[in-house]
Amino acid sequence: MQLHHSATSPYARKVRVLAQEIGLSDQIELNDDNPLSPGSDLSSLNPLGKVPVLITDDGLTLCDSPVICQYLDSLHESEKYTPETGTPRFADLNLEALADGLLDAALLRMVETRMRPEHLRWEGHHKRMRAKISRTLDHFEAMVANKTLPDTPPSSKPTLGVIAVGCALGYLDLRFDADNWREGRPELTSWYESFSARPSMKDTRPPES
Repeated sequence: MQLHHSATSPYARKVRVLAQEIGLSDQIELNDDNPLSPGSDLSSLNPLGKVPVLITDDGLTLCDSPVICQYLDSLHESEKYTPETGTPRFADLNLEALADGLLDAALLRMVETRMRPEHLRWEGHHKRMRAKISRTLDHFEAMVANKTLPDTPPSSKPTLGVIAVGCALGYLDLRFDADNWREGRPELTSWYESFSARPSMKDTRPPES
């Protein structure tokens, strides 16, 4: 299999973390592909021009991290990383959607503040993205306090939703460290310290850029 990814993409990191947790990392060739690079031909694989993109061994092209993760989760016979039935399944899919939505807001915010010329920036849009991120972080804080976001030390098995939350928090550290998302969220801070100690998270930590 071939994974087209960017080392700083949190969506691609989610795929890589899951692959390592399953034990598939050695079956995936990593192709670094920056969608913003003028020489990138990523759009020939994904018309949206986004990473990650997975090319399976039988030539199928899969786009978007939730789809890729579901495919990888289908390649093993042990307990699935997304629960297969009932309330646990939809609770975990919802958790993944919230984490990905936080990332969507963070990426839009980064574009607004770091890539758009200053005279074209829309402060109202930036504030809305910050508010979305803050509300979602508060929601995760409450989930940890209520034990609905389980602690997953290195010896335990995380769900895909839990992996998505971990990768989202890691991206905030990468791009918005000055915001200090940990302030006022002690439960989530402790949770992330434990989760980020997993080998799969350490091995996929993005470079500072």
